[in-house]
Amino acid sequence: MSTTTPRPLRIGEVAELTGTTPRTIRYYEEIGLLPGSVDRVQGKHRCYGQDDIDRVREIIRLRDLLGLSLEQLSQLLEVEAARADLRREYQQTQDPEQQRRILGRALEHICVQVELVQDRRRDLEQLEHDLLAKQRTIHQRLDQLGP
Repeated sequence: MSTTTPRPLRIGEVAELTGTTPRTIRYYEEIGLLPGSVDRVQGKHRCYGQDDIDRVREIIRLRDLLGLSLEQLSQLLEVEAARADLRREYQQTQDPEQQRRILGRALEHICVQVELVQDRRRDLEQLEHDLLAKQRTIHQRLDQLGP
């Protein structure tokens, strides 16, 4: 899905590649969803790499798919970043005990992510239940009115 970006990109290019706006990307930086741009000196242009593009795409995907708040998105992305660190750590060790410890921590992070998804699913199921009840009520009223 993602291609390798050969050079640092400006914010407008990242916005175009990810289907968002420079303003949104700046906002994601301000609230901590997206790390500050690489090697940015005050007053200079923001420059981004492939990791930033992937992160913005993931933020947008999760926002659209799960309808999470920005706080929940932040939590989900922090957990994902921690899991990526654990994957690197796991790959660098051959010690079974250390691998077991790393896998245990990864499992804890996944549990946090699963809980967020399940909470969202419950909210959606409740909304569906409420809408179906309203739909039934309208059908009953229509039936009472006759043809």
